[in-house]
Amino acid sequence: MSTVFVNVVPVFILILIGWLTSKSGVLREGTGDALSEFVFKIAVPMLIFRTLAHAHFEGVSPFKLWIAYFAGVAFTWTVGHLMATRLFKRDAKVGVITGMSASFANNVFIGLPLVDHVVGKDGLVAISILLAIHLPLMMIAGTILMEGAAAKVDGGAKRSVGAIVKQVVVNLAQNPLIMAMIAGLAFNFAQISLNPAISIVVTQLASAASPVALISIGMALTRYQIRGDLGLSGASSVLKLVLLPAVVFVVSKVMGLPQDWSAALVLTSSVPTGINAWLIAQRFRSGHSTAASVIGITTAIGVVTVSFWAWLLS
Repeated sequence: MSTVFVNVVPVFILILIGWLTSKSGVLREGTGDALSEFVFKIAVPMLIFRTLAHAHFEGVSPFKLWIAYFAGVAFTWTVGHLMATRLFKRDAKVGVITGMSASFANNVFIGLPLVDHVVGKDGLVAISILLAIHLPLMMIAGTILMEGAAAKVDGGAKRSVGAIVKQVVVNLAQNPLIMAMIAGLAFNFAQISLNPAISIVVTQLASAASPVALISIGMALTRYQIRGDLGLSGASSVLKLVLLPAVVFVVSKVMGLPQDWSAALVLTSSVPTGINAWLIAQRFRSGHSTAASVIGITTAIGVVTVSFWAWLLS
């Protein structure tokens, strides 16, 4: 268990450092935004590119990996939605936000560093493959469901599925993570080696991804305070930290995934909620407090639950 804490606790200490530096004013809010932009556009893409360019896939199908993870997402999202609308009597829009908050893990800023610490190189390969479709699928699903819920609650026409998919695809076409994945796989399959000098630069930028990502997400957390609707937010947090990784764990075993891939999926599914659920809530002007509270709660107690899952998988 001590080994687990050695690997997990530093992840949350870095998040805490980011939160404290922002809260105390040591670093300005704009600094956190700049760090996040650096992580998203440069550091993490370099990490993904380097990982996939040197990966050994050994004939393992990515479809089993995707099925294992998104089966957990679909189940947890459905439970969260029904819990909000049936048990807590909230409207359909809050139901979508609750389901999304319970199933949208912060894979980029927390999942990648955590898997890097606990699982290592093979785990990073699994997460990189997951990220190839994670953001597109989650944003398309969230937008379609919220469009439908908004039409039901507020009235008015909703856009077609085709129009929504087109918008999301256009937005993702220039996504640095997607481009890094494509480039990494291209280098891998073509067996292209980087110039030694360029390789050193890529490695140094990739090495910055974990600490800078964690500090930047800590700084961002000052915007997502725990407030209001705590019953629903607390229940959604339990789904996120317990139910989602539990389902991913079971399905990964059923699908017969390699140990490192299974561990990587369970760990990244166990991390706190990502900010994308809040962004959807902000856009549709519903469920802001729920999404913000779930982000805050899952981050505050995530060190305990993530440590449990890391211990279980060790």
